[in-house]
Amino acid sequence: MLSAGTLYTFKLSEIFSIAADSGFDGVELIINTVFEDGDPHRIIEKLLKICPILSIHAPFFKLRGWGHGGRALVRCVALARDFGIPLVNFHPPLWFPPEIRFFRWFRRVEDFQQLVEQSQVIVTIENMPYVGRRFRFNPNILRKSEDMLKFIEKHNLFMTFDTTHIGSHNPNFLGEFQRLMASGRVKNIHFSDYGHHREHLFPGRGILPLTRFLYMLKQRDYEGAVTLELSPRELPHKRDLIIESLEEVNEYLRAELF
Repeated sequence: MLSAGTLYTFKLSEIFSIAADSGFDGVELIINTVFEDGDPHRIIEKLLKICPILSIHAPFFKLRGWGHGGRALVRCVALARDFGIPLVNFHPPLWFPPEIRFFRWFRRVEDFQQLVEQSQVIVTIENMPYVGRRFRFNPNILRKSEDMLKFIEKHNLFMTFDTTHIGSHNPNFLGEFQRLMASGRVKNIHFSDYGHHREHLFPGRGILPLTRFLYMLKQRDYEGAVTLELSPRELPHKRDLIIESLEEVNEYLRAELF
């Protein structure tokens, strides 16, 4: 599927139209400022007429009326349940600057899958990048993969594995991914390249072993989602050229995975 973040400078309806025209199975919908004033159900109903929604990404910045990160996540899970969307992804709380209310809520949840109220929705947490040029640091909690794995196993949570985020501190991440994959907790892949302190690059423009990574997924019979998440700067400006570029990556992914 295509992450809506790949084309976040466009209107949501146009993002969904481009995803459909590029041959993607669906879209990962990122809840953004459009949802502050509009009725979320009506917005999603209109988007579903254009292209399927295969996951919802909870807001990763504060939206008016959505509360802290935990409340926003619960609301996203309810939307996914109402529309039969199979997966909801979210970012862990920040320690810098601190998200105190979200952090306290996050630590209190004993079983994240209980948030779905007996529906089939899967809740995943995403590994986050290291940032900065002179001093590299990760501003989110659960910075290390081993810490995240312990937490998700203890709290019945699943994982979205972001290649560019892991590549920001470990370009040769395949061994690390194998340990996460063996847990059975990885249910979504955010796919893009990384290099020279730049995230979400077009595959091949960075330094990550992405073809080997896809081969590993195929060998392990990975059945979860694969989500293309590029920076809009990686794509041309004209619609027809955007579609051509996205079709190229889509074909590459299908050729390597199937």
